[in-house]
Amino acid sequence: MAKAQELPLRKDVPVKLTWDLTTIYRTDADFEKDFSAVKDQLPKIAKLAGSLSDGAEALLSATDAYLQLSRRLEKVYVYAQLKNDQDTSETNYQAMFFRVESLAAQFGAAVSWFDPELLKLSESQMTRYYQAEPKLKAYKRLFDQTFAKRNHILSNDVEKVLAGASDIFSAGEKTFGILDNTDLPFPTVVDDNGNQVQLSQGVYGVLLESTNQAVRKQAFEQLYKVYGQFQHTLATTLTTNVKNHNFKAKLRNYHSALEAALAENEVPTNVYQNLIQVVNRHLDLLHRYVALRKRVLGLDQLHMYDLYTSLVGKKSPKYSFETAKQIALAALQVMGPDYVSHVEEEFDNRWIDVVENRYKRSGGYSSGTYDTNPFILLNWKDNLDNLYTLIHETGHSMHSYYAAHHQPYQYGDYSIFVAEIASTTNENILTDYLLNKYHDNPEMKKIILNYYLDGFKGTVFRQTQFAEFEQYIHEQDAKGQPLTAASMDKYYQELNAKYYGTAVISDDKIGLEWSRIPHFYYNFYVYQYATGFAAATTLADGIVSKPNDHVDKYLAFLKAGSSDTPTNVMKKAGVDMTQPAYLEHAFEIFEQRLNEFDQLITSN
Repeated sequence: MAKAQELPLRKDVPVKLTWDLTTIYRTDADFEKDFSAVKDQLPKIAKLAGSLSDGAEALLSATDAYLQLSRRLEKVYVYAQLKNDQDTSETNYQAMFFRVESLAAQFGAAVSWFDPELLKLSESQMTRYYQAEPKLKAYKRLFDQTFAKRNHILSNDVEKVLAGASDIFSAGEKTFGILDNTDLPFPTVVDDNGNQVQLSQGVYGVLLESTNQAVRKQAFEQLYKVYGQFQHTLATTLTTNVKNHNFKAKLRNYHSALEAALAENEVPTNVYQNLIQVVNRHLDLLHRYVALRKRVLGLDQLHMYDLYTSLVGKKSPKYSFETAKQIALAALQVMGPDYVSHVEEEFDNRWIDVVENRYKRSGGYSSGTYDTNPFILLNWKDNLDNLYTLIHETGHSMHSYYAAHHQPYQYGDYSIFVAEIASTTNENILTDYLLNKYHDNPEMKKIILNYYLDGFKGTVFRQTQFAEFEQYIHEQDAKGQPLTAASMDKYYQELNAKYYGTAVISDDKIGLEWSRIPHFYYNFYVYQYATGFAAATTLADGIVSKPNDHVDKYLAFLKAGSSDTPTNVMKKAGVDMTQPAYLEHAFEIFEQRLNEFDQLITSN
């Protein structure tokens, strides 16, 4: 038997395939200087408490000090995070990251007085302050974001108690995390090659893509057998989390936990409700897709564990990293020369940590701060999925680049609500590029369309299903209804049957799916995947079909950072996310591509 190829150690990875963190700090000693400087400033900024009512100059001085220290802290934080992630076995960088996390907590405590004290300033006082010190106008939106919470921020004493009890409030999430990642006893199962493998979340995802239904079925049944054994405990952890959200929302005078969660990102609740309503109106398209999957796979019975295997039955085309960069640059030409020049800068100046090495953090992300490059972590594999990951993370990095280079520090970041839009716009542009590139190659078109349809199914339909379930359990608890494992199993299975239709058997075990989804602990987070993908679909279609009309608007969105509310920022790009039109347009494109895929499959 051939020996399995081992991952290289970090020191053995070619330098050109690693990110260049010396652009943040030349040496660790330089990092230590900034770390110490931040730590030394904490007592000084804490002593500014009580000064905001002393006049306009005092407010300006305190705000400048706060932001300057925050900016410096972010730089040391990013450096430590990236150093740790590139090789998590290096104890010195583990320690560095732990120290920075502790420093960030100390910073939070040192400035905790700022918002409650700012809220004591009346509108008339602020008007006088702006007149007396015009430089304060540069921070008006920043202040207004706090003033918008005036009716929801409590007295200093209560806020202090809530902050001190944060570990208690997060007990449900933490307990779930320990159970899910460490304590649940997953069995061994058989993979495609007949090998016994230890089941895990990652292995489960791979086995569901198997072309062998017996492998998929065994993985599904064995995974949910474990969750079924612990469902009552997991119902308790989730209920604890829901009660936490509802308690805080009521305490802070919000109508619901949904309103409280969305208010954090300045998003109106109708964005959430529109998503659920429009997706429900178009469930017939998901039902069509599921029925097509049953027909293509040639199955008498289609089960939920059959929804992830490829419909084209072929391995992914191979793309080296160098080839992937060339394809990404070609696809992104539609974005114009300025955008492309910055992508080239990313590719040519070691912003990307490319290959997997031993002990490197898994997955992929874009990370940076106002004073650093927007770095990208990859664990490169030569396949289509990694090509999409590259262009996805490049979308994040270009968003960060444009925001940081066109906004002052206080507005140089962007809301999580719009974060996935820039990345998935790039994905959709790539899809259009590849479909045109392979217009006369039916086999490649089927591969690309299969990838797109599965992505839409998993991001728009599935995440909206999650969002609908999340809203339901919060509403039930708010009404005083107990959230038992049995009641959640029943509702989730009914919801699943509604979404996927009669072509698939909603196995009893799928009712347990709620028990293994960590996102249900994230406080109304998942809907943003769906709204973001739909908005990106609409944006990409406009850019590709009429770049002269849409690229400048899109770049204005990237440059806006957090200088306006997220929905207003999106309006700059030409998408009003408070209205359902962008969702309807996304479903039109999905239907067109579903029809095209159906025709290609049927013509074989």
